[in-house]
Amino acid sequence: MSVAIIIILFLVTLFVAMYLHELGHFIAAKRAGVKVEEFGIGIPPRLFGIKRGETIYSVNAIPIGAFVKAAGENDPTVPRSLAGKGPWTRLGIYAAGPLVNIFLAFVLFSAFLALPTSTVAGNGLMVHSVAVNSSAEEAGIEPGDIILKVEEQPVHSWQDMQDIVNSVEEGAEITLLLLRNGQEEQHTLKPKFDPELQRRIIGVLLCWNMVSQVEEGSPAYEAGIKAGDTIISINGQGVYNDESISSALRSVEEGEKINLVLLRDGNETAVSLTNAGYETLPGVELRWVDGTYIEQERLPVWRAVYLGARYIIYMPVLIIEAIPQIIKSPDLALVGPIGAGQLTVEVVRSSGFSSILFMASIISLGLGIFNLFPIPPLDGGGMLVALIEGFRRGKRLSLRAVHLAYTIGTTFLIALMVLVTILDIWRIWSGKGFGL
Repeated sequence: MSVAIIIILFLVTLFVAMYLHELGHFIAAKRAGVKVEEFGIGIPPRLFGIKRGETIYSVNAIPIGAFVKAAGENDPTVPRSLAGKGPWTRLGIYAAGPLVNIFLAFVLFSAFLALPTSTVAGNGLMVHSVAVNSSAEEAGIEPGDIILKVEEQPVHSWQDMQDIVNSVEEGAEITLLLLRNGQEEQHTLKPKFDPELQRRIIGVLLCWNMVSQVEEGSPAYEAGIKAGDTIISINGQGVYNDESISSALRSVEEGEKINLVLLRDGNETAVSLTNAGYETLPGVELRWVDGTYIEQERLPVWRAVYLGARYIIYMPVLIIEAIPQIIKSPDLALVGPIGAGQLTVEVVRSSGFSSILFMASIISLGLGIFNLFPIPPLDGGGMLVALIEGFRRGKRLSLRAVHLAYTIGTTFLIALMVLVTILDIWRIWSGKGFGL
């Protein structure tokens, strides 16, 4: 998919998320009896508008989001004004926009999870590398071994392996049947609990192929491919058997670059060579897991909905846990619209078109959470004022204090947006990405 199409889809997604956000405020205000003077699509100046009842529905010149103009937003003396409503009513109106975004994120993420996904399966799993001091190292498992069975159960996918390892009792040993140099061997080990992953592991990185030999002086040798490497993809196409390699190579025009992503010592590395009409990689000898194929999997709808809800509920926890990373790499963690567009391009190009649903969910959720921050003039700022007045039994804060808070908050947000935009532009200008 071209970058232009992805950017257009991103802009449409951003517009829809912002439009529905304002629609949430509009509906909540109408239901609360607040007079809505204008509901606009885009940012003024106004191109045209149609008045229906007491509200003008307008289309504006700058096609970014939407807005709701309520009567007397800061003046409680105006009849049917927003400011004239009670604190709990105002809190509900302010919260409506972010809640719509959060609900939209839940729907989109659930839909994304319900889509069929392609996974690789085969007659076993190959060991790419073994972690130091792991159960696998202690049991003598080596790179290139093919795990055929775990606890007498055949393994065909990474999920099979994970499910079986985590199904045994805590502290129990498990037996693996391996294929090594054409001979079957049994190895016994005890999985260890990984607190970061929150599951038991044996300490192996799995793959479907491994380079066993590279002919010296061949184009692959000159490109830097080495014995022990695993070929993950060629020009963005996943590699899982000889046929998939030939298909990926045929998609590259003669004379163009063949870009390979390799797994080497547990880390991804990229190499390239010029296509000279290859249908196999020149000078490369590969070992494969037998019988590898692509299978389609689909989560039941109830499971997708459950995981979608769980994702939304645990998002605040994930944000808190990510704070050290945000502090360490603010240029990657803090992004504005430009950075979100760049991230969307990278995700869709690396993971396929269906990931646009995932990114749309992230964008809507990000918009909702950002607006819940208790900083005027964000919705969270209005909610904070309403909440304070609610606990004061309706006694209002002074207009001077509210105006001061809004002035400070607006200044801070403008400075933040300028900083984030500069970081986004610098990231693109310097040729950096998000590593996807």
